[in-house]
Amino acid sequence: MPERITEDGLRRVLGLPSAVAIVVGTVIGSGIFLVPKAMVLHVGSTKLVFAVWVAGGLLSLFGALSYAELAAALPEAGGEYVYLREAYGPLWGFVFGWTQTWVAKSGSIATLATAFFYYLANFLPGLEKTLALIPLPVGPGGGPLEIRYGQLLAAAVILLLAGVNYAGVRLSGGIQVSVTIVKVVLLAGIIVVGLYWGRGTMGNYGSSAPAVGGVAGFFAALVAALWAYDGWNNLSMVASEITRPRRNLPIALIAGTIAVMGIYLLANLAYFYVLPAAAVASSDRVAAEMMRRIAGSGGAGAVSIAAMVSIFAALNGSILSGSRVPYAMARDGLFFSPLGRVHPKHRTPGTSILVLSVWAALLVFSGRYEELFTYVIFASWIMYGMTAVSVIVLRKKRPHLSRPYRTIGYPTVPVLFVLGAVCVVVSTLLNSPRESVMGLVLILFGLPFYFRWKRRKVDVA
Repeated sequence: MPERITEDGLRRVLGLPSAVAIVVGTVIGSGIFLVPKAMVLHVGSTKLVFAVWVAGGLLSLFGALSYAELAAALPEAGGEYVYLREAYGPLWGFVFGWTQTWVAKSGSIATLATAFFYYLANFLPGLEKTLALIPLPVGPGGGPLEIRYGQLLAAAVILLLAGVNYAGVRLSGGIQVSVTIVKVVLLAGIIVVGLYWGRGTMGNYGSSAPAVGGVAGFFAALVAALWAYDGWNNLSMVASEITRPRRNLPIALIAGTIAVMGIYLLANLAYFYVLPAAAVASSDRVAAEMMRRIAGSGGAGAVSIAAMVSIFAALNGSILSGSRVPYAMARDGLFFSPLGRVHPKHRTPGTSILVLSVWAALLVFSGRYEELFTYVIFASWIMYGMTAVSVIVLRKKRPHLSRPYRTIGYPTVPVLFVLGAVCVVVSTLLNSPRESVMGLVLILFGLPFYFRWKRRKVDVA
């Protein structure tokens, strides 16, 4: 396929397989291996766990259906940054981009890389050993900061994938397709083993365990499910490098989200066929516990390998997509200008890739990346909800904008997604009020930079 250079200097070389792989590969990280425990502890019964998975999947699908209209109409680098900018003005785009760059996306990358080393430590226990102890109150909880050998590995994995993405989007896209295929095959193997060789019982689907219960428990479990589904929106960030974007972006967003939903439901069918709800509620790594019961330590080891492959694909997809947000901001003059440069040979936003990745690698050592990520869940879901509302706003604000795809079920689908986002925001505010407020503080910290860059744009003009 002939290569096309876009107006911003990037290459449109990622076809439909790469686009679907970005959705599936970025969404399926470590969540499917971890969150079933939290879900059982919140809702108690296996049937309600499946109801939560379906509700979370439908909400994510409603989000994908809404985003698909925006992505097809505005196929530019930056995703939500572009849609919020067009619907509400540059300030709201900046707020999204600022939190993504410094906390949300970089924190997610750091968390994934750390999870990668945790699973590898099952084979190399020495990775858990402490390399150095910094006797300053900068660690979690204000204690000393521990640096472990595994953190060095996690940072190295981030920087390795940064190099891959720096070298060209065709290379990183090809890796994303290959690793995602391997990931799905391994997950399919775990599902088949659980359902056909698990020696389980259908009675487990009616089992239950002590739980919080009620409406509060359901929504807390839903937040956990949505965390596992998170990432379907990342494809829109790399829209300017997708071939035939007006066709491929909607197809990949919708098909990829449906595929993830199917994989998650099948995986849980396997988990609960082998394990009753009480066993799931007591297991930090439900897939490993299921395979351990079937095939001993070798089965648990196979799950660790599958988890590492899954996380590796999610890491690559996160760096590939996330680096386009600060790049788009810098192109608009609302971020550090070097991040808006495109490498003359590789045609990638090289500086943006390196800055995001190096910052994420540093967060690995901070010991606070998960706390930082919690801070912006509140603000991020406000942005997700506002983005869905953008579909309605832009239909009124820019009625003549070309829309090759129009949201199925409009306006009901965007409104339902917004209601889901409101539930996530309220649940997060009630369960983590301190972190929610701190997330808003982090946003406010960026506002002086915004007004400085905005004044500079006016002066230049």
